[in-house]
Amino acid sequence: MNNLCNLIKQYGPPLARILLAQLFIVSGFGKIKAFGGTAAYMASQGMPMAEVLLVLTIALELGGGILLVLGWQARWIAAAFFGFTLLSSVIFHAFWAADTANFTNQLNNFMKNLSIMGGMLYVMAYGAGPCSLGADGCATGAGSGEKGGK
Repeated sequence: MNNLCNLIKQYGPPLARILLAQLFIVSGFGKIKAFGGTAAYMASQGMPMAEVLLVLTIALELGGGILLVLGWQARWIAAAFFGFTLLSSVIFHAFWAADTANFTNQLNNFMKNLSIMGGMLYVMAYGAGPCSLGADGCATGAGSGEKGGK
């Protein structure tokens, strides 16, 4: 078990970054492909300047997703994704206001987003980990709170 744990300590963080980021990267490309429809949906949900917000969303999802995979400024990217996911959960997955036909789908999406937010909190707390491009203020020792690279 110790050998497995040591492998996970080394390769788990980059794999976790990939698994967290892939959702945003795929979603960003999907929004590009369906730009008009996505902007119309956002506007129908009361979002002002939907096209401008959509461009910013795509930039965050694609750019932030790639940066998270690379582990550069991972804590800042995770914080941005945390806030973005929180807002999109409340605005677009309001299960408490959904009709019976959509309740389960909206609840599942909301709960999925809570899990993503948990992953982002973990990256914010512990940084990108090994196999990353930047230390972005990561602690030198687990929980030490010291600034510096590894």
